[in-house]
Amino acid sequence: MGLTSNKVLAIAVALAVVLFVATIWLWPRLARGGWKAVSGRIGLLLATQVALFASVGLAANNSFLFYGSWADLFGQEQDMGVVVDHSAGSKDVKVVGTQAPDVPGGGRPSVGGQIQKVVIAGETSKIDSPAYVYLPPEYFQPKYEKSTFPASVVLTGYPGTAENLLKGLKYPKTAFQQVKDKKMQPMILVMLRPTVAPPRDTECVDVPGGPQTETFFAKDLPKAISETYRVGTKARNWGFMGNSTGGYCALKIALHHPETFSAGAGFSAYYKAADDVTTGDLFHGDKAAQRRADLLWTLDHAQQPKSSSFLVTSSKEGEGNLKATQAFIRKVKAPNRVSSIILDSGGHNFNTWNREIPPGLVWIAGRLSAS
Repeated sequence: MGLTSNKVLAIAVALAVVLFVATIWLWPRLARGGWKAVSGRIGLLLATQVALFASVGLAANNSFLFYGSWADLFGQEQDMGVVVDHSAGSKDVKVVGTQAPDVPGGGRPSVGGQIQKVVIAGETSKIDSPAYVYLPPEYFQPKYEKSTFPASVVLTGYPGTAENLLKGLKYPKTAFQQVKDKKMQPMILVMLRPTVAPPRDTECVDVPGGPQTETFFAKDLPKAISETYRVGTKARNWGFMGNSTGGYCALKIALHHPETFSAGAGFSAYYKAADDVTTGDLFHGDKAAQRRADLLWTLDHAQQPKSSSFLVTSSKEGEGNLKATQAFIRKVKAPNRVSSIILDSGGHNFNTWNREIPPGLVWIAGRLSAS
């Protein structure tokens, strides 16, 4: 049974209840002295607490999808399978499966669109990463068979899984509804996590002697997708968005690579590369690279893009990035454009991001062109 299985959660809850009842029932017998009675009390209390915390942890994980599997929880890298459909995809994108979006008519691509599970091979970075590609219904309709579509890369946070973007943050369902409500144009979404070299958090930088993550996102991924799907190759065809670590990456890549991405949206983003046990040494003493990974420093000291758009979000209560977000807004200079969503309250969680993603999708689609 998988980590996110409801059966696993039910078993954990049932075990916690049974141990609690057993503790109440057996306590009088274990109340007397002696090492056996003391050991029994300690054992029951410990087992009950472990079962209770496991239940709470599993419930939280099922809600927020921090980890998608037992291997993901314990930091074990999972190999993708070796069997792929070589009749689908292209040289750098292999389609390994398809699924219907959770929308009305989702079983028919021309009505509900389609989600393709793919493996993207980085030609320059030599990074291979799994991803999900959402293709809107229009992509399959005869009326649009010769049309190109705008696209946006979508990243989750660290150590989240790409499934978060489908289940917890509901990007395909939200995009479908926004197009249906005529609030945005149809757009292809390329959804994955920023951890392309698991379990390390590379903060979307090119690590000296290590994973070339920035190259993967800024060069390899757009090239591979444009060669596989009907997406243009100009900056106006591409956007980048994400939450938390993914939000930092979205703003970073859009700021440093305006030749590839014309718009970047960071939900609850931070503005400087993290430096902790999960990242390791990202810069190997290269101070210039370290300063470049600080977006506020870049806006102050480096040449800014000439026509990029940025969206940043925070809340007056519940987020720790409000001051930095306000600083980012002040530092963006014309002719670049910056927009913001500042909630009255909202924490660093899925509930907050689900309030920001619908207008965020409309915003980024409005700044991209299909051709």
